[in-house]
Amino acid sequence: MTAETKAWPFGTDAIQDDPLTALRIPVVTSFNPGWRYIAAYIDVDTSEYSWGSTERPTDREAAMIASFIDEYKNYFFNAWYQGKLLDRPLDVDSGCNTTVFVKYAEDDWGYRRCSWIYGPTYVPASPRSPNRDGAPLSLEQVMDRSHTIGSGEPMQHWLDWKAAHPDIFTALEA
Repeated sequence: MTAETKAWPFGTDAIQDDPLTALRIPVVTSFNPGWRYIAAYIDVDTSEYSWGSTERPTDREAAMIASFIDEYKNYFFNAWYQGKLLDRPLDVDSGCNTTVFVKYAEDDWGYRRCSWIYGPTYVPASPRSPNRDGAPLSLEQVMDRSHTIGSGEPMQHWLDWKAAHPDIFTALEA
């Protein structure tokens, strides 16, 4: 980071001194942040609503979110632009549809895309929601779900990324 980027450009949209920020994971204060981060985590203690997480990610889960962001950059951006992203303390791009992760409880996660305007705030919905159906999903399962289009199966580039990072991701039991 250069001297020009040392000032926190995100205002109150993301928490500057949160430990996750050191991993380039924005901890956002709204379920629909103003900046277009690649991905973010919402903490209930800083959220403007009660839609934030009730507990913090574990170290392994934090590594998974950081890897999720890295996979996005690797898949969509060339090396020059990936370097350009380092001009800011968090990864933002005008073309991003921010994925916001929420942790309801241990091994119970949800996500949303900031472009969503209909349906539940997060998928799967909060355990407190009458719209919740199905069993809780782990962070890895939620990430897999966020990488599906149509078929319900995760896209191959995501499966390849996970396979190349077995220290972060583990195969789920069938």
